[in-house]
Amino acid sequence: MWLVLAFLSATLLGFYDVAKKQALRDSPVIPVLTLNTFFCSLIFLPLVVFSAAGVIGEESLFYVPVCGWAVHKYIVLKAVIVLASWLCGYFAMKNLPLTLVGPINATRPVMVMFGAIVVFGERLNVYQWTGVILAIVGYYLLRRSGKKEGIDFRRNRWIVLAVLGAVFGAVSALYDKFLLAPVGKGGVGLDRMAVQSYFMFYQFLMLVTFWMTTHRHQTHPRPLQDPPQTRAFPRSILWIFLVSLFLSAADFVYFYALSLPEALISVVSMIRRGSVLVSFGVGALIFHEKNLWSKALDLVLLLLSMVFLYLGSR
Repeated sequence: MWLVLAFLSATLLGFYDVAKKQALRDSPVIPVLTLNTFFCSLIFLPLVVFSAAGVIGEESLFYVPVCGWAVHKYIVLKAVIVLASWLCGYFAMKNLPLTLVGPINATRPVMVMFGAIVVFGERLNVYQWTGVILAIVGYYLLRRSGKKEGIDFRRNRWIVLAVLGAVFGAVSALYDKFLLAPVGKGGVGLDRMAVQSYFMFYQFLMLVTFWMTTHRHQTHPRPLQDPPQTRAFPRSILWIFLVSLFLSAADFVYFYALSLPEALISVVSMIRRGSVLVSFGVGALIFHEKNLWSKALDLVLLLLSMVFLYLGSR
């Protein structure tokens, strides 16, 4: 069951990346990210209210429990980690080809795998190790593809931000496992809906505070700030809403998969990065990006790695 959920989450994440790229084409990063968290909060707000009022019962998959600070302190940290990942990732997505950012994001599972082995004591079988090795080779070849587009992985600041986004994303995945794992297995045992619902609210508050503070004290454009694009911004509203919708659905399925006791975070994280196949296909068909054949070889290796991970987890 958790494998099916992981693959479904990967598909939804692929469409999320496509919508995110479209939203960022004509709009600044911070407003897009702020509206994204706002729409996500609106999606979960009725669930929080109806759960507190007793309309949604505890037996429902959509029930959000009322929690005290003992729980919320963990969720606040989750919001900080994810926001750091998103800030880095959104700036990278805006300034780099989708067919390059997607595979860079796919490096997260390798980091998660090593973290899962060290922190949670997870063990991989031969099929799973084969999948991981294929993925690592694919990531190495990706650097070669980037050079063909004149992108130096060591000196390009957008590449640096993309890598930092992937690192923070890996930390977030490991922290998710810690939050959702039972106390008897080294986790905190938090409710999955509480984590997904409340961390969106905290992110929105953090972004609004950041946005208001930077605009109030800013006297000249910062290096990472986007130029004014107010005329194009309204056209992005629909895409931003789709970003929120796909993200909320993908995370709902993801948290549900992690809540199952037999789920392996290293495998779930690797499968979720299969979203790159969706974003790559759209980047080729709609955005007409370059060096597709070279990048396609990298993606074939990533796809094979997913197959071996699936075989090793049956």
